[in-house]
Parts: sequence; structure tokens; C-alpha cells
Amino acid sequence: MKKRNKIKHILGALALTVTVAFSGLQVRAEDDVPYDTYNYNYWEDIVKTPAAYTPDGNVTGLSVGTTDFKEPQDICVSDAGEVYVADTGNNRIVVMDNKMTKVNRIIDSFTRDGEEDHFNAPYGVCLSENNHLYIADSNNARVVELTPEGEFIQIVNEPKSEILEDNFVFIPLKVTVDYADRIYVISKGAFEGILVFEANGEFSGYFGTIEVKISLWEKFWRRFASKEERSNTQLYIPTEFTGIDVDSGGFIYASNIDSDGKQAVRRLNPQGKDVIQKGENGNVGGDIRIGKYGDYSGPSEIVDVVYRDKGKYSLLDRKRGRIFTYDKEGNLLYIFGGIGLQKGTFQTPAAIEAIEDEIIVLDAGRNSILKFRETNYGALINDAVGLRFDGDETQAIEKWQAVLQLDENNELANNGIGKAYLTAGDNKTAMHYFELGMNKKYYSIAFKRYRNQILADNLGWFMTGLIILIIALIVWKRIRNKKKGKKREEGLL
Repeated sequence: MKKRNKIKHILGALALTVTVAFSGLQVRAEDDVPYDTYNYNYWEDIVKTPAAYTPDGNVTGLSVGTTDFKEPQDICVSDAGEVYVADTGNNRIVVMDNKMTKVNRIIDSFTRDGEEDHFNAPYGVCLSENNHLYIADSNNARVVELTPEGEFIQIVNEPKSEILEDNFVFIPLKVTVDYADRIYVISKGAFEGILVFEANGEFSGYFGTIEVKISLWEKFWRRFASKEERSNTQLYIPTEFTGIDVDSGGFIYASNIDSDGKQAVRRLNPQGKDVIQKGENGNVGGDIRIGKYGDYSGPSEIVDVVYRDKGKYSLLDRKRGRIFTYDKEGNLLYIFGGIGLQKGTFQTPAAIEAIEDEIIVLDAGRNSILKFRETNYGALINDAVGLRFDGDETQAIEKWQAVLQLDENNELANNGIGKAYLTAGDNKTAMHYFELGMNKKYYSIAFKRYRNQILADNLGWFMTGLIILIIALIVWKRIRNKKKGKKREEGLL
């Protein structure tokens, strides 16, 4: 199966290349996007796809009725759809309406104990479920909690604890809050993990430390290496987190820059254990095929994560300006975006959010927010993933079939259909689609179930035949024994 399908996929890729070459880059021209839209197949080769999202304009400070943003670093969206921007260089929080057409209010100060207080490079911003506003006020070394209108609630100051190093400096960069109002803070240089504060601001400890694995060879080499050689090698210290978000169940999604390009996001349960699923290839780190030389070589550098809905989440890569979206099972759904000067490309992507069927990205280099609109192709994939998440496999099949009409070699769609048929108990049909989707794991599951089904369906006939065979053997033995006894009586034996 594997060899035959590899030939099939190679021929399909060649056909796609010829089609693209002779139609003026048909995939990109059709969707009018300034970036490549692609995914990876079973063999981890790049496969062109229709665009899941297309540029839908950009928002600047001037366009919404205020002064230009200055090196903004974070963005969040309220349940009502208001968009909050951490306008870092201007020391303010800009709050826009849900269409991002006008400013609703600007929060650049608050009254505390009867005195006016100001921000100093607010780097991160988020809203809790009870609609409280949390601001990572970086250069003031604190997290400020306000009402959505900017009224003071409390200050979360630099933590004091024996578990913190003596030279620890609290520089909060990103913040999020779970359903219990626990505050999770990414602090610059805090390699031990995410800092967690209770609702009252009391520090409770670190959360979700990224463990660094050292190979046996590296351990052996370091034992015999000189002091100078050891100092010139990479330090074996945990990785800093870069972005943070929380889903409705209280699971924390935290992004990080992974030097191996394998895992750039974690889904942390309330105990801080990573429970993320990594899909068939075990990769949730952005681009798989990467160059070794040039400005854009090496693994993706994931700087932010947004949990969307129905198990989907998107990662933002600052190196190549890509947006990678995965489902709950760790399957890579689609990729879009790029670095450049054209409409819909980035200079310095810093943060990502989602508003209904749009994805918005804050670009610190352009001092603007770029909007991306869901296409029919993207909507079909999103809907199919959502239906599977909700357990509505029948409707998911219809969506995946529509995806195949737009992208006939889409392995994700074939696997989605296969999983739907597998859930429905149609194992033979599921095997067919898993073969098309190059899914060895689920093909094996479907095959075993199909084999067991065949055995179960024919068990009655099998048992009947077995009983007849046993009876025949017994009769044959008795006849044979009677013949032997008769021969003995006649003296023939």
C-alpha cells in the first residue's frame, strides 16, 4: 500500500506542478494572495493548496481615530467583540469596536489610592471570563487588573518566594487568566516556567516547565570536554515561553521557540502537565521542510498562540510570517502568511487573535493590525473539524467531500472521511479512505475491525462446519475401530 500510494502522490505532485507552471500559479492567482498556501503530505513534502484565508485589510491607529500605534505587542478580544491593543510604545491600551473601525476608549492611566498612575511599556493584555482587564505592565514590573472601562482593581507585584532565584527580576510580558481567576504570567528570563498567581495576587509557583532532554552522547562528550569547549556549547536550560492563551476548560496553551522545530506549543492541564496531541508525524512546531542557510533558514519561531474553538488553535511564526492551524488531534489543517511589503504580509508579527470567521495579527513592524478573511475552502475545513469535535460525523463527511472537490489530493479530508466511516462502523469504506489519506495507524485499526467483523459475521457458519467436522471425525474413528475389531476376530490382524 505504501509504495503504490507513494507513486500515486508523486504523480499527483508532478501533475500539480505542471498545472501551476502553465496556469500562472493558478492556486495563488485564484485566491489573489501574496503568499504561498500549502500543507505537508505523508512524506513531509510541500503540497500547494487553495488559500484558507485571504487578506481583508489592515487597521492603524489613524484609521480608527487616534494617533499611530507604536511597536504594539499584544492584542485580545472581549466576549462582546471589543478589540484591546497593548500599544506598548505609546504606554496605553487602545480599545476598539468589534469591527475595528473606531476607538471606543483609550486607557493610559488609572486612579489608585486617590492618585493617578500610568503604564510603562505595557507588553501584554488579556480579559478574564468575568471581563476583568489584565495588563502586563512590563517596565513597571507588575500586572495591573482593571475593569474594562479602566477602573482600578488590584496590582500584582513582583513575587516573593524561596523558590525564586536571588537575582530574579520580574518583567511580565504576556498574561492570561483561567476560569478560576488564576493569573498566568510569562516573565522575561523565567526559564523555570510560567508564573502563577492566585486571584488575590498571591504567588503560588511555577507552571509547565519545559524540560530539556540531553542525549547520552552529549552527556558523554561534556564529561570529557574542556571547560572552554563546554562554555562554547549551547546551555542546557529550559526554553522560555513566548505566548499564552486559555480555553474554556481551563487548559493553558503556551507557545515557545523550539530549536528542533518539533514542538512549539503545549497544552497544559491544571497540574501543569503537557497533554497536547501531536498528530501522525509528531510535529506541532510549524514548518517541517526548512532551509539551512539564509535569513529565513532554520525552524519556525513561534511567538504566539490563540485557542479558537472546537479544539482548533493557531500559531504565529515571526521568522517566515506563517500562521499554522491545528486541530485537537494535532493535525495541521492549513498554512498561510508571509514576510514582505505587500498587502497581507508582515514585517514583525507579534500577536494573533480570532474574531468569528476572521484571524487578526498584530504587526509591531507595520504598527498595524492585519485582518484575514475565511475562504470557502477554509470554512469547509473549519466546519468539518468542528463537526468531528462535536461528534457529528455524518455532517463532517459532506464537508470533507466538498474539500476534496477543491483539493482532490487533500489527505486531511480523506482521513476525516475515513474516521467518520470508522465511527459509523463501515470499516471497509474507512480502509479505502485511510489508504488514500496515507494513514497507517487508522488503516490498521479499520483493518482489524473489518477482520473481526468478517469473523463475527461468519462465526455461525464456522461453528457449524467445525461441529460437522468433529462429528465426522468421531464417526470415522468409530467405523475404523469397528473394522479393526472385525479383522481381529477374523484373525487378519
